[in-house]
Amino acid sequence: MSFPNISEFTVRRYANSKSFQRGEAYFASGAVTKITQRGQQIQAEVEGNQGQPYHVCLNFHDQGIASANCDCAYSFDGWCKHIVATILVFTRQPDIIEQRPTLEQLLNRLDHLQTQRLVQELVAEQPQLIDIIDQHVSWMTNPAPKPLSTQSERQITVNVAGFRRDVQQILRDAVDYFEEGYEEDPLTEELFSLVQAALEFNERGESYNAIAILEAITSTCAENWDEVLEYGADNDEISWELNLVWSEVILCAELTPEEKVDLQVNLEVWQDEWHTDFAMALEALRQGWNDTQLLLVLQGNITEKGVWAQEIPEYADDLAIIRLKILERQQRYPEYLYVAQAEGQTEAYLTMLARLGRIEEAVATAQTEMSSQEEAFALAKTLAQQGSLSQALEIAAAGFELWGNCQYELGIWTSDLALELGNREAALLALTAAFEVKPQFVDYQKIAELAGEDWEIIKLDLLRIIYTCEDWGRESAKVDIFLHEGLIDDAIATVSELTHHHAPLIHRVMEAAINHNPDWVIANASRRAERIMNAGKAEYYGEAIAWLKQARAAYIASGRQADWTRYRELLIAIHGRKRKFMGMLEQEGMD
Repeated sequence: MSFPNISEFTVRRYANSKSFQRGEAYFASGAVTKITQRGQQIQAEVEGNQGQPYHVCLNFHDQGIASANCDCAYSFDGWCKHIVATILVFTRQPDIIEQRPTLEQLLNRLDHLQTQRLVQELVAEQPQLIDIIDQHVSWMTNPAPKPLSTQSERQITVNVAGFRRDVQQILRDAVDYFEEGYEEDPLTEELFSLVQAALEFNERGESYNAIAILEAITSTCAENWDEVLEYGADNDEISWELNLVWSEVILCAELTPEEKVDLQVNLEVWQDEWHTDFAMALEALRQGWNDTQLLLVLQGNITEKGVWAQEIPEYADDLAIIRLKILERQQRYPEYLYVAQAEGQTEAYLTMLARLGRIEEAVATAQTEMSSQEEAFALAKTLAQQGSLSQALEIAAAGFELWGNCQYELGIWTSDLALELGNREAALLALTAAFEVKPQFVDYQKIAELAGEDWEIIKLDLLRIIYTCEDWGRESAKVDIFLHEGLIDDAIATVSELTHHHAPLIHRVMEAAINHNPDWVIANASRRAERIMNAGKAEYYGEAIAWLKQARAAYIASGRQADWTRYRELLIAIHGRKRKFMGMLEQEGMD
């Protein structure tokens, strides 16, 4: 029985403190009612607030969890409480996980006829599966790809009409979706999946099938987009995705001059009809791999203009990345490095040097060419994968001096690496850098552990960071730290004006502040309860009662039972006709 290598420290890092606390409560209450493992996948059912349980799916590898998904509506910072509860089961109670065979192991038990019968029965139960099976059978039974120069490869084997019908159905479904009053985009993800099919054919060497699919998608969208345009649907995302994939497919296909002309005409017509821009795909068609300036670069003759003889377009970086992807797939590594260097793709250039084993060259080049945290992080991870851990730490540490948007992730990763190498000082510096941009209580505790005798000095710096941090979503971390340090007034200041969406956090602070500042608890809790009662929002009366409990506890803790009684009588006088509220007040016995 094999389980992912993950510690509770890691769980705390990927879930905010509220999710971890609630997930731990769910775990303790036995909310994870069913949990099974099939190979490197764990599935669980977790009871929640709805009638049906939530479904959690974890995929893992030897190094840890590769992906974690839950079908609940949580969309905030990190893992949800249901994922946390599931992970806590296999870290604390792995023996209760039911071991089940993988799909491969199950199918190996069946002969050909049994497998056929199984598929038929599944389709009978879920008729929509037949379309998915139809598409996959079409892909799987295509003849092996022939050399691009042969006539047979140019034969189209995919069901082009089927792709057209799929696009038309997606557009019709979107119209129904919009007419039902929904505002979210129902189109992009469905169309993306069709475009992905073209990309998969291209990566298998079947570029003409890929072109046929892209032509079907693009032409059908251009011809029928007016159906969804009147509902406000825009084509920006899907047309850009098509632009990218068209460019890659064009650069992989050996097109005749006549085919190039036909495709150019089609792309120009589609972009006019659809009011979009396929300039990058058209440029890929023009340049191919035989453009004079490009050929110079591929031979190692690099100038400031890169592969561009004229003005450098806005999409130059995107087209360069596509070229690098193709060169890597074809294992043309010298040309890959030339193009990366010419087009300013520093991250791709440095990481490829490292992947080719040219470690010293990669590190030396990074000293002068590396300009962002993202480049440093990518190179450091590649060096670590190559086993060059000390060089990886050196590059990662240098990344903190650069501009970028991944300082937290870089800091956590570097801290872990430094600890692996026994360098506590580097680990402390890296974790502090992470804390500077994204304060987390779990990191605060880890810094305290690493700081040792210097903790009191370092703590002042961390508290200064907390005091000045105004980022949305950091309230929970601030409260955790303030309460941990006994800074109740600061915790009060953090939550005083928060909305009811932060109710659990506000309640935590009130419970901590009852003896320290009962007047604040009374005033804040009463205000929140009165706002609900004055609005007559019966569905929120339970929340009002919870606030009144806090106010009552503060009155009693400060020796003012009589004041609470008078306040309660005032509430009854004002809201006595709200029968639901009065029933709840009486039921709670709040005398």
